[in-house]
Order: sequence, then structure tokens, then C-alpha cells
Amino acid sequence: MEESVIEQPGPPPAQGEEKHLSLALANSAIALPGGHTVDLLGTPAHTNHWLTERGLAPVDAGMREMCAAQLRSLREQIRSLFASRAEGLPALPAAITAINDAMTRVPTAPLLQWDDKTGPYRATPHPTTAIVDHALATIAADAADLLTGPDAERLTACGSAPCNRYLLRHGRRHWCSTRCGDRARAARAYARRTSSP
Repeated sequence: MEESVIEQPGPPPAQGEEKHLSLALANSAIALPGGHTVDLLGTPAHTNHWLTERGLAPVDAGMREMCAAQLRSLREQIRSLFASRAEGLPALPAAITAINDAMTRVPTAPLLQWDDKTGPYRATPHPTTAIVDHALATIAADAADLLTGPDAERLTACGSAPCNRYLLRHGRRHWCSTRCGDRARAARAYARRTSSP
């Protein structure tokens, strides 16, 4: 029986997700008020949906739990690297290794192929069985580009507890969404009211 995907509630994309797949992946596990979480990769069907929305898999890719687990694992390694970068701390070697392993898992150069009827040609292999490997490599390369490029200085964690998302700061904005900004301002106003004599 095929699992259907039900849209899960969550905030709109954080600043920078439209440009960086790795930021979107890092933000695919969302902490909500009240101790609730939304995992956009929680099931194989949700993982397939997430990849399809970003052009990394066909609708009928048929993800399995092992594939979803690989993507969730890469998400945690990317989150670790983003936290290290945002906080100015050394990166965990295992996180760097995971990014490099994902990037080198698939060939990037068009390889020589031979068709018995038409002869030689070059093509980048992309068999259906390698969809997840290609997605992981694409996202890992984007994470490496983000961490080493000009946007790295703007990478920050959302400043509204309990939110756990990352964004590319724009001006003084430190929140991933209007909802988080409103929550942070309300918390500050409440703190001022309760601390006043």
C-alpha cells in the first residue's frame, strides 16, 4: 500500500532556502512551541515529496526508509556544520567527512558511453537507483559552497526560541519567519512587563 503525503504545518521557507538546498535540508526538522516538532523527512513518502519539490527526484521515485535515513543523517551533519560556522566553533571532523563522502559518491563528469547502434557519446549516469546519491551529492556540494562562499558571513540560527532553523541574515533580521519575529518581540514585551515594579 502506498503512503500518501499529508502537508505538514510549518513556517514559510527561511531567508536563503530558495538559493541553498542545504539550508532547506537543515531546516526540514522544525521545532515548534510546546515541544512539538515537524519532520519533513519523517517518512519515505515525505522524503520523496521533499526531494520532488526541489527537483531532486521524480514523483514516482519510490523512496524507502533507508533512503530517508540517509537524507536525515546528512541533515544532521549539515546542521552541525552550520552551528559550528554560526557560533565560530571548530567543525566536527565526522561532519566534514560526511559532506565530502556525499560529494564524491557520484561522478560529476560526463562519462564515455557506447551505444552499439549510434557509437560513442558522453553522459552523466543518473540511474533511478542512484537518485538519493545524486541528491545527497547535490545538497552536500551546496553546503560546501554556502560554508565557503560569500553567504557564509550571513549564516545564523533563528533568534526565536524554540526555533531551530537557520537563515541567511538580511540586515538586522535574526528570525527565520515573521511568526518567529513576532514570538521573539512578544517574549521581550512580556519580560519587560513582568520585570517592571
